[in-house]
Amino acid sequence: MTRWVVFWNIVRKDMRTYYLKPPNISWGLIFPLAWTGMFFIRSGSGLDSVPEVLPGVIGVSILFGTTSLLAVTVTFEKKGRSFERLLLAPVPLELLMLAKTSGAILFGMLNAGVPIAIAAFFVDLSGVNWAALVPAVFLIAVSSTFLGLFIAVSVSEVFEAQTFSNFFRFPMLFLCGLFFPIENLPFLLRPISYALPLTYGADVLHGAIHGAHAMPFALSLALLAAFCAGLFAVSLRNIQRKWIA
Repeated sequence: MTRWVVFWNIVRKDMRTYYLKPPNISWGLIFPLAWTGMFFIRSGSGLDSVPEVLPGVIGVSILFGTTSLLAVTVTFEKKGRSFERLLLAPVPLELLMLAKTSGAILFGMLNAGVPIAIAAFFVDLSGVNWAALVPAVFLIAVSSTFLGLFIAVSVSEVFEAQTFSNFFRFPMLFLCGLFFPIENLPFLLRPISYALPLTYGADVLHGAIHGAHAMPFALSLALLAAFCAGLFAVSLRNIQRKWIA
């Protein structure tokens, strides 16, 4: 019971303290919406392109929201040395890090709901496969959060975390099939696409919303879950090496 009290208190504190920080608002909400507007203006196809663009907007909203949040929460606490004090708590490291990342996962899922809610006002979403969409949104939020955790424990300043995050985030916009089919990429870049977790999440999103998916939903979700486990394990190893060992 004590462990779960600690878990909830960490999540609640992060939600209260960090959710409305400027980097989270700008990178987590404003940037994805601005990116969407750019695509609509560039394509000139109006509402007809909403189902095609919506999967990409959902993916971008989750990716930027989660990584921005972890860049703020973990990096600020490392700088103030409260992160090290947290590691002294009599709670398993895995549970502590799940508590630190749960808020970002929730934030990412809420971010995904913003473009979905906006799209629902303009187009009919009754044909969406929610049974595939919801787990995809959850696993994308988890994998993006654990990517953000890996980045945050590797740097010491917020601006460094944001810069390092962009090293991963912006290539993902073009390589993961969010807005451009992977088949249209140069042949040499395709292996990189399949080495990125968001590729599999984007495939499920496209399939769930307008039926265009390259792999079975179960396979994509399984691979995405494997990336989640791998990123979390690598992040824990970095924490143990830098602060515990």
